[in-house]
Amino acid sequence: MNRQSLVRLCWGSVVFLGALLLSQTANADALGDLESPFQSALQEGSLALALGLVFLAGIGTSLTPCVYPMIAITVSIFGARQAKSKAEGAKLSAMFVLGMATLFTPLGMVAALTGGVFGAALANPYVLAGLALVFIAFAASMFGAFEMNLPMAFRNKLATAGGVGPKGAFVLGLVSALVAAPCTGPVLTVLLTWVSTSKNIAFGAASLFVYALGLGVLFFLVGTFAIGLPKSGKWLEAVKSTFGTVMLVMALYYLKALLPDVLPAERQTAVLVGGMVIFAVGIALGAIHLSFHSPSWPVRVRKGIGVFAAVMGAFAVITWMQGVPSGAKIAWVEDLQEARALAQAQGKPLLVDFGASWCGACGELDRHTFSDPRVVSASQRFIAVRVDLSPGEVTPEKKAWLAEYAQKGLPLIVIHNPAGAEVKRFTAFVEPDDFLASLSAVSSL
Repeated sequence: MNRQSLVRLCWGSVVFLGALLLSQTANADALGDLESPFQSALQEGSLALALGLVFLAGIGTSLTPCVYPMIAITVSIFGARQAKSKAEGAKLSAMFVLGMATLFTPLGMVAALTGGVFGAALANPYVLAGLALVFIAFAASMFGAFEMNLPMAFRNKLATAGGVGPKGAFVLGLVSALVAAPCTGPVLTVLLTWVSTSKNIAFGAASLFVYALGLGVLFFLVGTFAIGLPKSGKWLEAVKSTFGTVMLVMALYYLKALLPDVLPAERQTAVLVGGMVIFAVGIALGAIHLSFHSPSWPVRVRKGIGVFAAVMGAFAVITWMQGVPSGAKIAWVEDLQEARALAQAQGKPLLVDFGASWCGACGELDRHTFSDPRVVSASQRFIAVRVDLSPGEVTPEKKAWLAEYAQKGLPLIVIHNPAGAEVKRFTAFVEPDDFLASLSAVSSL
């Protein structure tokens, strides 16, 4: 590979890393922005508009990193292997998306009726470890450890039922929906909460079905047009290596809550610069442009070191972006009962925040709203309590506190006046200005 090609490849990798970082930080914000117009449309009876917003939310969710493995499945199985034309690729992709929608609709309705939310499953360490293993397996496939395909026994069964065509694509869509489920927490929290309170099961089912269709738009396009992509060569090898690197980063992302904190919680310039340098070194060493299939073992070793460096560097940058800005912080207490007693004794209003490390919107609140100097200052006349529902921190008592507010998912912020009455609650990301206005509206005794 000549120098010019290497430069283009490095720049492409940097752009890809930038897209990954932006999707990590902006997703909760963007999806939260849809909640208010969605609620307004429902109140005005504009069901078509509400469904349109749900569809847009599905498209937004498809841009999150934990959906990336499904892109690899779509390209590998439908566009690059089974489809013989764009029309056939479109048919297979449509069945794949329909399979996703078919699974999401009943699962979502069950979650609504039983009080569960997909995103809350990320509080379970076994779920986190399982997701990490899924990403590692997909990464290994992208690097050529094994060929990504349906198991032979499963393919034989599908063949007897009509072939690994539309039926196989539909079944694979059902399975792949489980991979995407953890990404859907912010949106499904709003949808399922509304369904469970309104008891409008029919519209709830339609909303979840439309949401799944929006989630599948990207995969329909990829599966339809992947037939035109090269089936082999250095180009495809570089693309697969890029996906494999991103998937390893996501594996670390899900394991982060289970690992010791090796990086500071606050943003430090050294972590950002160091991560970018390590990532660039990994790319230069060969994380993308070299191959594990090379007959030269020094090349394979160099590739392995490059992948390791690129993954560690990207993870460091993501950790920095998810860190809290340095400066003054809200003085949170951890015990809700203790906070209620203090608020009553001192005649102060109460600010309650339920959060978790797996909750994307909760991280956005920490980085942008709760770290705003004006919000920190305004919070000083409140008794502020944070209930941490992260893996390893969940207790029956904390679950009971959340149940008191009849809330099915996170985030949840509740503002009480000095008399103890609830005056405002937020169930999505809220901008500092809006949150500050709500705090200011609560008077003290």
